[in-house]
Amino acid sequence: MAYLVRRQGERVQMDGLPTTSPGPQHLRALQRANRVRLARAELKRRIADGEISAAEVITDSPWEAASMAIADVLMSQRRWGGTRCRKFLAMFQISETKTVGSLTERQRAALAAQLEAHAKIDRGCREAPALVIA
Repeated sequence: MAYLVRRQGERVQMDGLPTTSPGPQHLRALQRANRVRLARAELKRRIADGEISAAEVITDSPWEAASMAIADVLMSQRRWGGTRCRKFLAMFQISETKTVGSLTERQRAALAAQLEAHAKIDRGCREAPALVIA
């Protein structure tokens, strides 16, 4: 069906009857933004709690992380701040603002492998027995 005019978010068909939309576009956009924000917060919490690793998020690239900056994912981990994140990404010449979804497969593999190596080192430091000097 052909549409004649568009008035304040309302389309008028050629026969003059307005069509209905599921709601104003800005409200739908706000609802979607809230869903994404809540999903990202949950993902960050799961990374911080150790339920899922940052390497898994980078490798699998779930929908909530696809448009997330890589720095946000890395800094969600315990003991990862801006400096550690910046130095880590500098090894791969990747910008902190690059999104997880825009990473190439090669970049994903390299980042995930290095993150796993960092995780093993961190776990080894915590699990190492204390040195007792008599």
